[in-house]
Amino acid sequence: MWFARTVLLCGLALMCDAVCAQPDYALHAMPVGVPPADPAIARAIALIKPGQIHQTIEKLVSFGTRSTLSSMETDLPPREGINAAADWIAEEFESISRECGGCLEIKRDTFTADPGSASGSPWAGRIPKPTKITNVYAIQRGTDPAQSKRIVLVTGHYDSRNLNILDDHGAAPGANDDASGVAVSLECARALSKLKFPGTIVYAAVAGEEQGLVGSGHLAKVAKDEGWDLEAVLNNDIVGGNTTPDDPLQLKDRVRVFSEGVPVSAIPEEARKVRALGKEDDSPSRELARAIAETTRAYFSKQATAKPFSAFLVNRPDRYLRGGDHSSFNREGFAAVRFTEWREDYNHQHQNVTKPQSGSESPVLGDLIEFVDFNYVAAVARLNAATLATLAAAPGEPQKVIIVNKMTENGSTLTWEPPVGGGVAHYEVLWRETTAPSWQYVKQVAATASEGPVTVSLPVSKDNVIFGVRAVDAKGHRGLVVAP
Repeated sequence: MWFARTVLLCGLALMCDAVCAQPDYALHAMPVGVPPADPAIARAIALIKPGQIHQTIEKLVSFGTRSTLSSMETDLPPREGINAAADWIAEEFESISRECGGCLEIKRDTFTADPGSASGSPWAGRIPKPTKITNVYAIQRGTDPAQSKRIVLVTGHYDSRNLNILDDHGAAPGANDDASGVAVSLECARALSKLKFPGTIVYAAVAGEEQGLVGSGHLAKVAKDEGWDLEAVLNNDIVGGNTTPDDPLQLKDRVRVFSEGVPVSAIPEEARKVRALGKEDDSPSRELARAIAETTRAYFSKQATAKPFSAFLVNRPDRYLRGGDHSSFNREGFAAVRFTEWREDYNHQHQNVTKPQSGSESPVLGDLIEFVDFNYVAAVARLNAATLATLAAAPGEPQKVIIVNKMTENGSTLTWEPPVGGGVAHYEVLWRETTAPSWQYVKQVAATASEGPVTVSLPVSKDNVIFGVRAVDAKGHRGLVVAP
């Protein structure tokens, strides 16, 4: 009897030790699971085919040059130059709109970039005279009056260049940089226009990128000045899956997603708080990148598809010595990320087209269509479309998310207000270790019937984790996480 009691007590002690060894943040929640895939979204993105992407890129290459500077030239052959390209992109959006009964509003954001009034601008030396720039975009308005003010946007730049940034006539096919990104915008519109969402989606093709992000800078400022509730910007630039022969290091099962840490738009006091609270890894753009990675697990994992595809998150705004149109939106305070293929070949970017004679060991130069992998572009487009659709279907972001910090304590109390427009079935409070790259734990919190604040207290020390809150609708569409 004594021996049995001793064994029992020892067993209970061992169990207690095992439980007590668990940190508090692991005891009061569930592990974050794979989000549910929406069958309607899955069917829509399956419509994105490499053949249509091939046709789009081939057509854009056919304009000879899409140099932004060519917009002012009158001696180009018919149907060549960037103006012809802009007209064709608008016509494609119109065609897509007719297929969905006029569901898209086609817009042209046209302005003049004048170097005379841009002293000190990063593009002043790249635009020698007043130059017309046109951004073309299509708006798919949300169906819910309250939620339609929320906007998600996908973009690529349709201008191109060769070695000489001021060459407005020379061949500049721009197949990968960035006809591939424009193809993503068009294919997202083609696929998602067949569905309806409570939120609004904008499909854009901007100009002036090679001259210094001029077109996107103007569009981002329009969005800021007009008060767009722009929750997410997906910029696709060089997503052609370069097909340089005999490159053993190229990977076709992933795409890089770049995102800023401390927001470039943060005022000094905001940046100070980010550093003080250890939130360098929780900017709105970083949360958008995590949402993209989560989308791959829902729609492109081994369990979801025969050809897995993933987002490789890079925690920096862009590649070394390079920039992209997402930066224009970051500067205006919007969450924006960049998609780029895994491994670039710089012989096929910003080069004059040069094809060495047969037998020569010199590489082919130029951004030619023969180096684009249309299957890869299709995979990137499907990921963009799935992300746009999920965010447009989900409720918006919880507002005024804070951690109550009135006294020293070992627990944590969070409070927030519902998203604008409602549509919330429940909330998820998430947390992770401060060194973890993605969310680890989740606790579901019921949505309240009132429009007042939601408050939840947890026996988890805020000193040891990073918290976040997001809204989820009745079908499981998860919105963007907001860090308090």
